[in-house]
Amino acid sequence: MCLAQTPDDVLTTNISLVQLNVGVVDRQGHTVTTLTQNDFAVYEDGVKQNIFHFEPTDSPFSLVLMLDTSGSTVTFREQLKQAAWRFLDALDPRDRVAVLQFNAKTKMLSGFGDGRKKTAYAIQIADGAGETHFYDALRYALKELEQERNKRKAIVVLTDGLDTQMRNADRVAIAKAQTDADALSAIHPEAGAALNAVLTAADRQGVTVYPLALPSGDPKRLPLPGPDITGIYTAARTRLQTLADRTGGRLNEINRLDQMARLFPEVAADLRTLYSVSYQAPGNRQKDGRWHSIRIEVTHPELIVRTRPGYYAR
Repeated sequence: MCLAQTPDDVLTTNISLVQLNVGVVDRQGHTVTTLTQNDFAVYEDGVKQNIFHFEPTDSPFSLVLMLDTSGSTVTFREQLKQAAWRFLDALDPRDRVAVLQFNAKTKMLSGFGDGRKKTAYAIQIADGAGETHFYDALRYALKELEQERNKRKAIVVLTDGLDTQMRNADRVAIAKAQTDADALSAIHPEAGAALNAVLTAADRQGVTVYPLALPSGDPKRLPLPGPDITGIYTAARTRLQTLADRTGGRLNEINRLDQMARLFPEVAADLRTLYSVSYQAPGNRQKDGRWHSIRIEVTHPELIVRTRPGYYAR
């Protein structure tokens, strides 16, 4: 059984290898990590494909840990760092980790080849304030991950998702909104060029994105809600959900700041339950501009599979 998702993401296939990170659970929600390649079958547009490459759940990851150091995180910066250190401790020693901070600028604090002590120090020195250029930072992280070639890849990012540039564009879109409904219908969060550029790059590399959404960006917690701010905050949270859904990740909403210390290790544990499955896209379908659905089945029909739903070949 495969969890259905909305097929709106875009993959530019100038290479024909389709890479998938795949999670498997039983009907009680318990992870299943003992499957082999022979337990999987991959279908594109309903046609079974030959699995080109398979990696079990204990294979190492290359991942970027992104830390939002904009003005909205200043008051709990120490809690953020403590939680990030716990995340490092929960990873496999073989995982390659880069640390990136972002506000109005993006800065790589440590690279994939650095040891854990240097990575931990990079978290310690993370600092900053000002605007949030979230999607610029995501594109930067994805470009860094390209250097890791065919390794399993992920991005873990702590943020409220309120990208300054998108927020300004959303404010223009809802300038005439009189009600919350007007504002929500005026913004089309999944149509943004910046978001879709990130989805394209993530799909091309098979990168899974795990957003940890801060309560400061929760549209349900607005102290003075109104059409403008409700629309902006709802759109930002929708985009975070889209990032997770379309890359096969999971959005983790932080309801209280003390949850960060628990959620980071949970994400690390989730990464440890993902298989990697790759197949060669049919040659006659490359760059045809159409949506191609992906479905994965396992030999045990009671198990549930989670991965991204497909791609547009452009």
